[in-house]
Amino acid sequence: MKFVETPLNGAYIIELEPFQDERGSFARMFCLEEFRKIGFQKQIVQINHSMTKKAGTIRGLHYQGRPTAEIKIIRCIRGKVFDVMVDIRKGSPNFLQFHGLELSPENLFMVFIPEGFAHGFLVTSDAAETVYKATDYYAPECERSLLWNDPALAIAWPLTAEPVLSAKDLAGSELEECDTFD
Repeated sequence: MKFVETPLNGAYIIELEPFQDERGSFARMFCLEEFRKIGFQKQIVQINHSMTKKAGTIRGLHYQGRPTAEIKIIRCIRGKVFDVMVDIRKGSPNFLQFHGLELSPENLFMVFIPEGFAHGFLVTSDAAETVYKATDYYAPECERSLLWNDPALAIAWPLTAEPVLSAKDLAGSELEECDTFD
C-alpha cells in the first residue's frame, strides 16, 4: 500500500500495490502496521457494503457527530464513483475545502477519511458497490447529513443530469445549520 496525501490535512488516497501472476492478482486492503505509519491508532469496528443501482445517484454528504465520530476507509469494488470528502473541522487550515476523485476496481484507489470530515459519492457508472471500514458503530442519533449542493462548498460534482437522491439527502442541512468539529 502506498499512502498519498491529499490537499486536506489528514486525508489520504491509498494506492493498492497488487502482486500479479498468471492466476490474477492479490493486494492488501488493510494492514494495521502500515496504517500506523500515518498515525492511525483506532480499531476497525464495522465494515459496510453499499450497492447503488443507478448512475447519477449521490449518497451523502454524511458524517457522524460526537461522541461517535468515525474514520472511514472506502473502496469501490464494482463500477465507478466520484468520491468526495469535505473538511468540517473548524480549526483546520482546510476548513470547508473538499477533495474529489474517482474510485474504481481498475484504479485500485481507496480513501482514508479522518474524523471531522463529511463524505459522499456520485455513481458515474451504471451501478456501483463500495465497501467502508469504520472506527465506530453506526449511531442514528449522531448521524448528520450536509446538503450535497450547498453553495458554501461549491463542490464540482461531474453531473450530466439531475442527481438521484434519497429523502434524507434531499433534506440535508446547509453548512451553517450543521454541527462542525471544533
